[in-house]
Amino acid sequence: MPAQRPHPRGLVLNAIVLWTTKYIDAAVEQLRAEGHDLREEDIARLAPLKHRNPNLLGRYSFTASTPAAGALRPLRDPDAPEPDEDDEGVD
Repeated sequence: MPAQRPHPRGLVLNAIVLWTTKYIDAAVEQLRAEGHDLREEDIARLAPLKHRNPNLLGRYSFTASTPAAGALRPLRDPDAPEPDEDDEGVD
């Protein structure tokens, strides 16, 4: 029996989960470095699918930027105003 190929949506979802997990980890490390007291039981409840970016309807918007090799883009400033959902470049 031939091996089944994964569905493209599954591959996209896996990539989004991996990407989001890396950024959650970076945010946790930054908060710790800033001296915030983070409880392990709270961190254990973080999940990459609870965020706005996994859009399973197939509509994505990306801001093109190229971080240095092996680096992540800068984390969002929590004090900066949130763009309106209509302003995020979603067609």
